This record gives sequence, C-alpha cells and structure tokens, in this order.
Amino acid sequence: MPSRNTVVRSMHDIGLAAWFGGSLMGAVGLNGATAKASSSSEGLRLASIGWARWAPVEIAAIVMHGIGGLGLIGGNKERLKNQEESRTNTAVKLGITIAAGATSVISAILGGVIAKHADEGAEGITEPAPEASDSLQTAQRVQKVLQWVTPALTLVMIVLGAQQGEQQRPVKGLYETTARMFRR
Repeated sequence: MPSRNTVVRSMHDIGLAAWFGGSLMGAVGLNGATAKASSSSEGLRLASIGWARWAPVEIAAIVMHGIGGLGLIGGNKERLKNQEESRTNTAVKLGITIAAGATSVISAILGGVIAKHADEGAEGITEPAPEASDSLQTAQRVQKVLQWVTPALTLVMIVLGAQQGEQQRPVKGLYETTARMFRR
C-alpha cells in the first residue's frame, strides 16, 4: 500500500502554483498596467516597486516547491528505483526547476538594475528608450525575454508534475482486463 505524501505534495504544488501564477501575472498584469503610467519613469518605478513586493512571496514559493519536491523524491524512492520513466521525468523536472530558478534570480537582478535607472524613462517596462543608458537598455532587453521564460518553464513543470501523478496510477486495471479476456 503506498504511503501518503499529502503535506509535501501540497507544498510542491502550492509553491509551483504561486511561482507560475505570480510570474505570469507580473508579466501580463503588472508590467502591462504600469506601462500605461503617465510617464515612462513613473511606470518603471511602479513596476519595480510591484516586483520588489512580490519577491519575498516568490522566494517563499520557490523554497516551498523545492522542499515539497525533495519530500516527494524521498517518499517515492522505491518507485524511482524501479520505474525508469519516473526517474527520467524527475531528472528532467529537476533540470527545468533549476533553469526556472536561475531565470527568476536573473530577473530579480535585472529588476534591480531597472529600478536603479527608472528615472531615465523608457518606451515601456521592457522596451528601452534610445537615449537610455546601456545598463538600462541591456536589462530591459533581457528582461523582455525572461518575463516569459519563467512562466513557460514553470508551466512545463506543472505538466511534468501531472505526468508524475499519472505514473503513480496502478496498472492493475489493465492487468485485470487482460486476465479476464484469457479466462473466458
């Protein structure tokens, strides 16, 4: 009988949900809304404030997801030892998790650069003005890409988590159906 991992599974899933949802909402909602500010420097300033307020929640979500993931790996040692498909999924998911963590950290660093140069103004939150400093232009150009990479990576992690859940389903239904066919 498999043991239950409700607490660590919940930590894993809630952390990932917050990480995905927050990064997507930030790119679409926060950056989109603050781009409509009365001045471009005000938009950059407000976006920077919003992202700075989100940062502790995102860090907590990432840590919660990580603890939950490690707990699930520990709780599924036997399954991982015996199921190649589960090992592969876990390895791929771990690599994507590390990549998403890296994009989140890089985005935070770039956000600090953008906040520092907010008074220079911009065409948009991630669109630099031609007269902006090289630091601001570079930060905005990279951030324009990363704001979509993090939600995309975390979305893939959600799909891989769903696949892991499917891998835990017992195959006895298939076995019983096959056995019944041969008994007739």
